[in-house]
Amino acid sequence: MRVDRVRTEGIFSLDGQDFQVENNVWLIGGEDEVLVVDPSHDAEALVDGVAGRRVSAIVCTHGHNDHINAALDLAERVDAEIWLHPDDRMLWDAVYPNRPPDRALTDGGEIGAAAVGLRVIHTPGHSPGGVCLYDGAGTLFSGDTLFQGGPGATGRSFSDFGVIIASIRDKLLTLPPDTRVHTGHGDDTRIGAEAVHLQEWIDRGH
Repeated sequence: MRVDRVRTEGIFSLDGQDFQVENNVWLIGGEDEVLVVDPSHDAEALVDGVAGRRVSAIVCTHGHNDHINAALDLAERVDAEIWLHPDDRMLWDAVYPNRPPDRALTDGGEIGAAAVGLRVIHTPGHSPGGVCLYDGAGTLFSGDTLFQGGPGATGRSFSDFGVIIASIRDKLLTLPPDTRVHTGHGDDTRIGAEAVHLQEWIDRGH
């Protein structure tokens, strides 16, 4: 499996507030075909990262604008379908009211490129339709569900701290401890490095 990261910068907007953020966009696949995860901010940079490979799909791990705001531009440039979990449709519609996603991600479903297959794990909490992608062999793409140092942010519309803790505890921390976690923002981590801090996160409430 070939994994490339493209870092992009832009604005995350929610509940009337704007935040400057840097996003990780993950390109997963092989030398001829690739899956794009979380198309953010800069479609041109993503086209450069794709480097002429066929894009099998564009996957949004959730519907926050900073993870989808280059989706349509990229889809048109590379002729690919956009996938999103339907529970985040209200977030998608806030950005693209006149153009729905092409396909629905489902818990336990599989999506991939080249010889790479990724299992969809529905992990609500940061948003209702948040998902992670797991290759079954030691790599997780966690979107904004799990980061180095704790869970994704809650406390804003459509988020819930108790729900994200349950998602992480029951669906992610059960993966092998050496599983590498490629996050939606910031640096990589591993499941085992985060699992030991679960109670700390619960106690601090974020």
